[in-house]
Amino acid sequence: MRAIRVEKFGAPEDLILEELPAPKPEPGEVLIDVHAIGVNFIDLLVVGGQYQSLPPLPFVPGKEVAGVVAEAGEGVTTCKPGDRVMAQLECGGYAEQAVASGRYCYPLPEGMDFARAAAMGMVYLTAHFALAERSRLAAGETVLVTGATGGVGLASVQLARALGATVLAGVGSPGKAEAAKANGAHHVIDLAGGDLKDSLRDQVRGATGGGGADVAIDPVGGDVFDASLRALAWGGRIVVVGFTSGRIPSLKTNYILLKNISVTGLHLNDYFQRDPAGVRRVQEELFRLAAEGKIEPKVMRAYPLERFAEALNAVRERRVQGKVVLMTGRAARGIFPNGS
Repeated sequence: MRAIRVEKFGAPEDLILEELPAPKPEPGEVLIDVHAIGVNFIDLLVVGGQYQSLPPLPFVPGKEVAGVVAEAGEGVTTCKPGDRVMAQLECGGYAEQAVASGRYCYPLPEGMDFARAAAMGMVYLTAHFALAERSRLAAGETVLVTGATGGVGLASVQLARALGATVLAGVGSPGKAEAAKANGAHHVIDLAGGDLKDSLRDQVRGATGGGGADVAIDPVGGDVFDASLRALAWGGRIVVVGFTSGRIPSLKTNYILLKNISVTGLHLNDYFQRDPAGVRRVQEELFRLAAEGKIEPKVMRAYPLERFAEALNAVRERRVQGKVVLMTGRAARGIFPNGS
């Protein structure tokens, strides 16, 4: 099988596409014939050696795939050979075949194609846990989503709208405003202006009649986090999802005290380890919402497997609205008949 391998930590261009033996499932695991692979910001951190937990070199990166179960190890009850599934992995996804724990394989709803399924996992799970559990969002509240057209951002915009919230979408350029509105945002907040601390707060107050946002979902960090904190209403909640800006912000706790603000974090991997049944319940709920047309994974572009570096660089350079995916084998040939 073909696979992308990390021989040394570095840039996407340092990865190698090569032929490797097909992996073998152990008891409790399944072998998946991979059709589509989700490309995530976290993949850049892993490839660059910057993530908090890293597999030993060399390894195949990639944390989510969609495909068909080829073989099921002893004791697997969640799926069977021939099932169309989406799976979450610790690593190993950038390949034509991948092994996943049966606990983290989720049968696809009828009619969902592999590309959308590969875009339906990590970012939507993050958005759901951030909104429903960490921030305890209630219908009728106002949510500010920063980085609103990225993977987690766009999923959060769609899901917050589906959960009955008023959605303020923070975008870094005017060209992203239409995408935010098309995916459910009620108002667009410009994050590109000068004096962000004041401008973001003023825009949010203007959109909320002066009250501020009840909840902020922040995958950006840096100056955007600092400004979002000031834009919260009394008793507001902010969920730290990531730091795509590159700067991990510090916190002045006097402001939290004065406005009774709650600051919480979300590390999705912990839910896989501590509450796999809860993750399955949430993933099934997300599939149901997608089947009902209340959310829709947006695949901006699908790349053939050999163009992995282009896909990763699109994420790194913040050119992606929604998700990009990699396609393998027959699936890629159907999308790219001339190899383009």
